Amino acid sequence: MSHVKAVLWDVGGTIAETERDAHRVAFNRAFVACGLRWHWSDVRYGELLAISGGHERLLRDMSDRQDAPLLPAGRDALARRIHEAKNEIYPDLLRHVHLPLRGGVLALMEECRRRGVRMGIATTMSRACVEALLRLHLGAQWSDWFDALVCGEDVQHKKPDPEVYVRALLEVRVCPSEAVAIEDSPAGVVAALSVDLPVVLTRSAYFAHAPIRGPVAVGPGLDRRTGWNPAVAVAARDGVGGIGLADIELWIDEARAWRPGSHRAVPGNGRSPPRD
Repeated sequence: MSHVKAVLWDVGGTIAETERDAHRVAFNRAFVACGLRWHWSDVRYGELLAISGGHERLLRDMSDRQDAPLLPAGRDALARRIHEAKNEIYPDLLRHVHLPLRGGVLALMEECRRRGVRMGIATTMSRACVEALLRLHLGAQWSDWFDALVCGEDVQHKKPDPEVYVRALLEVRVCPSEAVAIEDSPAGVVAALSVDLPVVLTRSAYFAHAPIRGPVAVGPGLDRRTGWNPAVAVAARDGVGGIGLADIELWIDEARAWRPGSHRAVPGNGRSPPRD
């Protein structure tokens, strides 16, 4: 059976529903602070999430606005100003709304610590925003939980480019076959799969119905043992209601058994490989 030595976490949408309930709100407040009469609705922000990175989303949005600067240099300067304002607003916003972690996230993190499984952050979110969220939930020594911390400013290319995972794997010092990524978005899945890193997908608000292929398992959240594809092997695991490392390791084994050209029997009563 596979033995996972490292778990690499995406942040926005995966660890917490930051995109809808924090980043979008902070951007709208930043527009006001910058004297702009712009507003991102839930729907518009969902569309912009096809682009990785806040700065990049701003530039994409400006391409559709008649009141945006005409020249690329002007747009870039305005995007930087908005993004800086948003990053200043974000930590205070988190403290006031007390955005929770997604269900099952803390339990899996704590299991990793008990078992000596390394953890890493692999996100296109800024380091300041990651710190604001994790300090709130894990305390002042939050960074001690992780052997790798790769954020948006640490890479030249955002997801779906695999650079963030290449760097995270180097920092946790394991090969892709010994690790797993926890993701919520199509771009994140593509980035992880590009380096042959197994992915467990926990669907988030903005990608609840997005067609996503390639994860070893797709489900509604780490706190639930129903609704997963493939199904969890047993309804309950030692009285624990969420997804644990043993479930992830079994999914990885099943996915490897179903690789093209493989004729091995699949564990778990011959369940089908995940399709989404």
